[in-house]
Amino acid sequence: QVQLVESGGGLVQAGGSLRLSCAASGRTFSNYAMGWFRQAPGKEREVVAGIRWSGGSTDYADSVKGRFTVSRDNIKNTVYLQMNSLKPEDTAVYYCAVGRLGYASSSYHYPTTYDLWGQGTQVTVSS
Repeated sequence: QVQLVESGGGLVQAGGSLRLSCAASGRTFSNYAMGWFRQAPGKEREVVAGIRWSGGSTDYADSVKGRFTVSRDNIKNTVYLQMNSLKPEDTAVYYCAVGRLGYASSSYHYPTTYDLWGQGTQVTVSS
């Protein structure tokens, strides 16, 4: 059974950076989809980025392209989300998720692609 634990959230000023980590325990497979989502108060959960666990495929929401980078470390069984040039509108609870049926650019943005979720980590960007 795979479990996910996020860390790295916090309070940062606009223009600053944070790196979120998502550590996966248990066995993972190369074709797993890994996604980062966020949910702000009163808003629906939205995709931020996706990556194939084996690497080679990444996708980003338009709102974070050029500012966020998703990566993975297979040895550490961890996926990262490097967030630069943060804006107040990036404030949200960030979740990582794993989809065991595989990764596709056409479906990475659907929450239903993922069947396991972490507990979330709060990111607050002050203006």
